[in-house]
Formats: sequence, C-alpha cells, structure tokens
Amino acid sequence: GMGELHLEIIVDRLLREFKVDANVGKPQVAFKETVRTKAEAEGKYIRQTGGRGQYGHVFLEVEPLEPGKGFEFVNKVVGGAIPKEYIPAIEKGIREAMDNGVMAGYPMVDLRVRVVDGSYHDVDSSEMAFKIAGSMGFKEAVRRASPVLLEPIMTIEVIVPEEYMGDIIGDLNSRRGKIQGMRARAGAQIIDGLVPLKEMFGYATDIRSMSQGRAVFTMQFSHYDHVPKQIADEIIAKVQGKAEV
Repeated sequence: GMGELHLEIIVDRLLREFKVDANVGKPQVAFKETVRTKAEAEGKYIRQTGGRGQYGHVFLEVEPLEPGKGFEFVNKVVGGAIPKEYIPAIEKGIREAMDNGVMAGYPMVDLRVRVVDGSYHDVDSSEMAFKIAGSMGFKEAVRRASPVLLEPIMTIEVIVPEEYMGDIIGDLNSRRGKIQGMRARAGAQIIDGLVPLKEMFGYATDIRSMSQGRAVFTMQFSHYDHVPKQIADEIIAKVQGKAEV
C-alpha cells in the first residue's frame, strides 16, 4: 500500500490538475479479535411451528492458538450424537460468526473450536438449524473465553541528526512505542523500535516539523499484539457509537 505522504500528494494532484475535490476519510486500522482462555458453551436452535420445525443443538469448546496459527476446527462428536452430514454446517456457522467478533465486530483469529457433543431430531434437524446453533454456541463460548482486541504493530527505523534525537524518542514513547535499539551512522542516529499503527497516522508530517525536515523513517508491519484495556474500551465504545476516538 501507499504511505500517507503518497496519498496526500495524489489528493492534491486530483484537486489541482483535475478539479476533483475528493472526499477523504481518516485511515482505518485493521484490528482483529481473539480469545485468551479456554471455554465451552451450548448452542441450541429449536423452533416448533405448525409444520416441520427446526432443531440444531451443539456443545463446543473454544481455546486460543499461537499467534499466526489462524483457525482450527475439530470434530470430537462420538456415538452419532450429531450425524456427520451436519458437521460442515456447524463449521460454516462458526466461520461466519468469526467474521464479526463479539467485542467490536472485527475478524477473529488464532483459535481452535472443538465440537464435542449435541443432539438432533429425525424430522426437524437441518443444515440451517445446525449452522445457526454452531454460530450461537461459538459466540457464547467466545464471550466466556476472555476475548481481546488485537492491533497491528509496526517496526520503525528513524534516521535522525543527534540534536533532534531526544524529541523523536520522546514522541515515539508518547505513541506507545518501544525503542529496541540505537546505532550511530555518519553524524546521525538510527533508532529502531516497535509502535502500534493506530498511533502513527500523521507521523510523516510530525517528524518533518520536529526535525526541520532532516529526519527520515521507514515503517513496515511486524505482528499483532493485545490492545491495552483502556484503549480497547475506547475502540469498542466508538464502534458501538458511544464516543469519538
């Protein structure tokens, strides 16, 4: 993707050369969600109507996986408690529920789901009923499994003249950055660090003004990490329409 400076230049050219006043929104961070503990829950979707009803019933467990492991689905049902033909529908319901996490609607990652038990009805059971039951059980298990928001963490390298180093480091610390190391090179200092992407919007402009245009930086994605609770609460409140962040 392009950096903020590239995008600013493109927006400016659209206006100057083509008289297009583009409507530009603030960049959005690709948060994710996961769980921290193991939990189990029951998903039950039973509807009785005049004709054929709906019956889907599952017990499942959710547990965290190592970062970057994605998603595992395991069928541990024994003794025909749930007929095999309904298992893919349960998995589909879980995968669809993972697209919108329970905390703030962000995609869920790095977890394992085991379907361990359930029941069915000879007449009323259907793939749709088990898909809904799987989704319901999964969401409830996630709520019990200490869900947490994840945010992208970036590696950053700043090359800065020594006289501006204090300001640059102080600014990175204020952005929740963690300095990983420093090294000298030809009258300048190279600062290596990790910093949340959420805190870096506008940095290209800020670093120019802090260093009179003499500092340069490169930034790239490193990994996802847990969002601190206070900041997670602000993000969730914003998503739910309760506050501006």
